[in-house]
Formats: sequence, structure tokens, C-alpha cells
Amino acid sequence: MPPSVRRLVRRLPALLIVGGLAFGMATPPGYTAAPFFAAAPPIAAPLSSLRTTALTALAATLGEVWTVVYRGAAQDRRAAVTEIVLVLAVSLLALGINRVVRQSGGHPAAVQEAAEAAQRAVLPTPPAELAGFAVAARYLGGRTAAGAGGDLYAVQETPHGIRLIVGDVRGKGLPAVVSAMAVLGAFREAADHEATLEAVANRLERALERERERCDGPERSEHFATALLAEIPAGGPSVLRVLHRGHPSPLLLTPDGGLRELLPAEPGLPLGTGGMGGSPGRPDETFFPAGALLLCFTDGVTAARDLFGRCYHPPGRLRGGRFPDPDALLDTLVEDITRHTGGEPADDVALLAVQRPMGE
Repeated sequence: MPPSVRRLVRRLPALLIVGGLAFGMATPPGYTAAPFFAAAPPIAAPLSSLRTTALTALAATLGEVWTVVYRGAAQDRRAAVTEIVLVLAVSLLALGINRVVRQSGGHPAAVQEAAEAAQRAVLPTPPAELAGFAVAARYLGGRTAAGAGGDLYAVQETPHGIRLIVGDVRGKGLPAVVSAMAVLGAFREAADHEATLEAVANRLERALERERERCDGPERSEHFATALLAEIPAGGPSVLRVLHRGHPSPLLLTPDGGLRELLPAEPGLPLGTGGMGGSPGRPDETFFPAGALLLCFTDGVTAARDLFGRCYHPPGRLRGGRFPDPDALLDTLVEDITRHTGGEPADDVALLAVQRPMGE
């Protein structure tokens, strides 16, 4: 890892804890700061001493507890307890990671495990329901020597409706995870405040530009991410807006077994490549019928190969299938990918599915 990236990663846990405290104070009780606190200890673990890791874990846990106390009775008590337990569990995991890395002398396999743990910490399971829409997500770690990737997803209810992102930051290991966290943090704020998906994408672009400024050498020119942004407007007609930024197109599956690939009329360049002069793209709007499922995924799905080198083709594999809910769809997809590859896929896979209620 380049010295500049190592320095950034060492500072990042403190920045995340401060960011979590600020996020907890600035947002209403319906938003969680737990991902900030949960991400800090696993990132400190592979590069810090046991004492520093323990102090980071303690600060993260106390930060989450303080946020819960600060918000008081206005929040969901069960959700608050769950968030505290999550941060505490990840903190204990970080101490174990630190021990493994120290005993291994910084062996690459141990650092890879640390990167994977950090990635899982920033990709918590989304709520099973948002504004009446059913939601499910999955993450599969690829078995490659390069380590964890920058696959990411997030979904949240906003004043503009439900907004979501599925993306993939270029690169592997902790630097990619760090960049993924920057994108996710920018999305969680921008999705709530920006009026359009184009404006959200612009905020993510600026977040990656800030990350690029902290990089040196070749990494500076290769700092980008593919992303898919989607919006289901609050109230009004049953529509879905999708903005492609160099990412695989999502699928729309209907209750009768129909399937449509939502290809872009004007695809945009990946985030972080705005200086190349290409089009930023524009959102496409389509009908989102009652009971239909929106399936978004990273390119680890389409890059999954069988023993003969044939890539996995989601539309052909899923067309005609009838899935009662997002969990059933993702369980089927994970099982089918595993069967296709004969085991775990080579690259990381992130999946996110949202279903419109039948009554709408």
C-alpha cells in the first residue's frame, strides 16, 4: 500500500467517528449513524497497534451510545439497541482482526480478511421495508488474490421518495473500501437534500474528486466508480427513474414472469471521470407496476463464469421466474450464480432488490 494511502487509512477511523457524531446530531431519528461507527474499528485493525485499535473500538461504541442518548425518546428503541449491538460486535471483531494481522506479520491474506471485514461493516443489511416497499440486499465476497473490492449499495427513504445506489469503486483492498465509504457517505446526505438524481450524482462526483486529491501516482488518475442511481417518487404515479453512470443495467421483473432490462437512452460516464468531457447521462423514467421487482447488481454477476468460460446472463436465467418477494429473488439468484460458477464467484457481487406493494 502506498505511504499516502496508508496515512489516509490511519486517519480515517477518527474521521469516521467524528463524522458519525456530526451525522447523528444533524439528522432526524429515522437516519442511522451506525455505519460510520461500525466502519472505524475494522479499518484501524490491520494498520494500528492493539492499543489504538482498542481505543478506536471504545470510541466508536461510546459514540454510538452517545448518539442514541442524544436522540432520546424520538427514535425506535429496538432499532437503537440493534445499532449499539452491531457497533459493539464489529468492535470485538476488529480486535480479533488486529490479533490475526499482528501474529501473521502483516501477511497479505490477513490484510485481505481485514479489508473484507471493513467492507461488510459499511454495508449493513437494509430495512426489510421502506414506505411500504419490500427491500433485500446480498453481498458475496469473490475469491480473488486481489482482496475485497469496492462494491457498494444503499437505499433510504427521502422527502423525494425512495432513493438507492448500487456501485463499484475501481480497485481492491482497503483503498477501494475507503473510497466506497466516501461515496456512500455522500449519497446518504445528497439523497435526502438534492431535488434530482443528476444533482445527487454531482455530489458523488465531487466526493470522489476529494478522494482523488488524497491519492498519489497512478491511483490519482484511476480513481473512479460505476454507479446506478434510482428513485421511486413519493406518491403520484407508479414510476421509476434510473440514472446510469457506467454501471450494469437493472432488471424489472413482473409478477407474471415478465422481465425487462432497463437500458439507458443516454448512458453517463462513471463517477470520477467528469473531466473526460463525456455526457453525465440523464435519468430514464419507466412504469413500475404493482408487485414488480427492481433488481440491481454489480458487474461481479455478469462476470461470473462457468467451467467453460461462459459469463452469467441474468436476463436469460431469471426470465419466466415468479418471485413472491425480494428475498426469494436474491436467494434464487445467489444459488444460481453459485451453481453456474461451481462455487464462489471470482469477483465480489452486490445485489439490491426493491418490490412495489401489490395494492398500489
